[in-house]
Amino acid sequence: MSQSTVRAIVTDIEGTTTDINFVHNVLFPYAYAKLPDFLRGNAEAPAVAEQINAVRDVMQDADASLEAVIATLLHWIDTDQKVTPLKALQGMVWADGYQRGDFTGHLYADVAPTLRQWQAEGKALYVYSSGSVQAQKLLFGYSDEGDLTPLFSGYFDTHIGHKREAPAYQRIVNELDLPAEAVLFLSDVVEELDAAQQAGMQTLQLVREGTQAGTRHPCVTRFDEIHL
Repeated sequence: MSQSTVRAIVTDIEGTTTDINFVHNVLFPYAYAKLPDFLRGNAEAPAVAEQINAVRDVMQDADASLEAVIATLLHWIDTDQKVTPLKALQGMVWADGYQRGDFTGHLYADVAPTLRQWQAEGKALYVYSSGSVQAQKLLFGYSDEGDLTPLFSGYFDTHIGHKREAPAYQRIVNELDLPAEAVLFLSDVVEELDAAQQAGMQTLQLVREGTQAGTRHPCVTRFDEIHL
């Protein structure tokens, strides 16, 4: 890593800033349990109706009943599919959970202090996750360490492209209006790092508990091991 050239840092969430178990053992089950009644109670709200119709588009069934839409969404959660309208609807349900205090957004202990340090040093911070931008803002806004959203300059989700495809990272670089080599991408997933590298970004793999270290990218186990 060419440390002197890093002007912006883009970080993944799941397995990078946040224990994957929080997502799979807290957030997903909460959405699974609450989503059906949420949709039944809010189907006429414009933002919810828009996402229900987006699910119908993916189903290729414009006349699908609300119950069929719900069944499809639950199947997507069961099979951990990265479908954009599902992520948007999960974000709406999680917003209720965060605001009610049912849970806070998990962060590894090394994350918040390092993010604060980087921002103080003038690095621009961004998030790129398969979870919706809304879900990202909720996790960092209601985090274990309080509201960290002021630290970030922007957020990206699957609207920008698939995380394992280089064009998504090229679009991010274009949005940041920086040379690709001035952007550092952090993730636990080698295929995502490969795609970012293909777009010209610098890369680092976070090897948290349960993560297999790859051989194609520099590796660290904690944010505070990253020296910019």
